[in-house]
Amino acid sequence: MGNLLTSPLFSSTFTKDKPLWIAGPCSVESPEQMEIIAESLKESGANILRGGIWKPRTRPNSFEGIGEEGLQWLSNAAQKAGLPCATEVANAKHTELALKAGIDILWIGARTTGNPFLVSEIAEVLKGTNTPVMVKNPLNPDIELWIGALERFSKVGIDDLCAIHRGFFSYEKSIYRNPPLWQIPVEVKRRVPQIPIICDPSHISGNSSLVEEISKEALALGFDGLMVEVHNHPEKALSDSSQQITPEQFKRLKESIIIRNKIGFSQSSEESIARLRASIDLVDKTLIETLAQRMELVESIGKLKAQENISVLQADRWSIVLEKIKECAEKNNLDKNFVEKIFNLIHEESMERQIRQ
Repeated sequence: MGNLLTSPLFSSTFTKDKPLWIAGPCSVESPEQMEIIAESLKESGANILRGGIWKPRTRPNSFEGIGEEGLQWLSNAAQKAGLPCATEVANAKHTELALKAGIDILWIGARTTGNPFLVSEIAEVLKGTNTPVMVKNPLNPDIELWIGALERFSKVGIDDLCAIHRGFFSYEKSIYRNPPLWQIPVEVKRRVPQIPIICDPSHISGNSSLVEEISKEALALGFDGLMVEVHNHPEKALSDSSQQITPEQFKRLKESIIIRNKIGFSQSSEESIARLRASIDLVDKTLIETLAQRMELVESIGKLKAQENISVLQADRWSIVLEKIKECAEKNNLDKNFVEKIFNLIHEESMERQIRQ
């Protein structure tokens, strides 16, 4: 991929024992609101003031942001508090207006990341400015689309880049608004380790009561910072009131975070860790070998089904198998939902193999 360099702005903000803290309301609503929030966040140690100007809502007739006039409210409040400010842009026009208003940092929302044409248009406007850009993951867990958006900005010379993990849309019932699927951002970090990744616990949780939990999980996984939605009166917020926390709650959240900043183990633990990891490697090898054996049996059954002209999918049989598996999971102190997800994937691959017989 392109030469994606860590941003001078972000790299000077990131330290191993001090993550980046971006905070502010979901939507900019008034000059007074922004000044109150900016001052309180400055006192709490926030690094960047965020505020939404244009809100891409799912359906019409919802509050879609205050619009262009809010840019100056955001910029003025940030300058007064001595903080850089950031806002979301969704097209070339938004980008031009934000640059004209002196907004320091721009971020690309999930819906925009999923549209390469819009990303390219925004990148063209930013060419030659070296404006810091943060890119949220697309709505669906598409790693290539996420990295591709980062590449489009790198291609036009934007070196100040950061990825934002805000969770992914799911049809499944969940306690989260957008389930985190941590393996996705972890894989992005593995593939482009020079790009900082921060977490947006507000959009993942969709519920202010879960913001602290998600924040701690993200930082424990080595994320480089957090973007938290903060409103002085969340219950009166014009958008996403349920997921915003108060400035006081933000202060308590920041004080409660314990940063895991050690990379290596102590000498006394090194040998124990090595032995445990060697054991895990052996278990993993056994898992793969067992899975291969299972697939051989599946293919044998597939041949018999083909000979007898029997349908590949036997729904009743699979329901019985799944119940037995979940019972076994509970007996072995494993989360049955976790095990069910794994076996659904195994069943999907099993059917594919039988279809090919």
